[in-house]
Amino acid sequence: MICGVDEAGRGPVLGPLVVCGVACESDVPLRQMNVRDSKKLTPERREALYPEIQKVCRFEVITVSAQEIDAKRAQMTLNDLEAKLFATVIEKLHPDVAYVDSADVDEHEFKKAILRSLPFELDVVSKHGADDLFPVVSAASIIAKVQRDAAIRKIEEEIGQKVGSGYSHDAETIAFLERWVREKGALPPHTRASWDTAKRLMSALTTHKIDDFAEKGK
Repeated sequence: MICGVDEAGRGPVLGPLVVCGVACESDVPLRQMNVRDSKKLTPERREALYPEIQKVCRFEVITVSAQEIDAKRAQMTLNDLEAKLFATVIEKLHPDVAYVDSADVDEHEFKKAILRSLPFELDVVSKHGADDLFPVVSAASIIAKVQRDAAIRKIEEEIGQKVGSGYSHDAETIAFLERWVREKGALPPHTRASWDTAKRLMSALTTHKIDDFAEKGK
């Protein structure tokens, strides 16, 4: 039994982190589907592959909210959190070999961090770009990405506004955050307050308020 583990949503300032593990006896069916790194597929292709992967593989998904990420980051690094989450899905799938997309610049260190969190020994292959190298990791990346995209759509329904992708480089996301902070005086729900982007927005708000107060006092 082999498994692949990957995540979607490590870097965004808004929305959850989704970790997925996919397990199967052989990756031949996945190769026949031509699975690839989810970032290299259109949303339509990811949505089409999603149910097909589920037909031929077992899978486990963990969704970690922005609030949970903030709480965990007060105790550990993001790499350590990811290693623990990867270990959790690997433990549930109990494969003989696990292929993982390394979150750490040091692939070997990420492997060791995962093994420290596992109650049993197994072969862990930790590689950068594993979602391009191993079909099981590609499949995990697709499921994680589809589920994260669905979570973002739920956030938009809850808030009643478009929020973009949630990434700091997304102009739509930043415009939404700036508007919300300006109007509400606080970060919107599902925002990672521990992120530098969120801290800068709140700092700018505080500075703006101080400037307004100074102007009124003249």
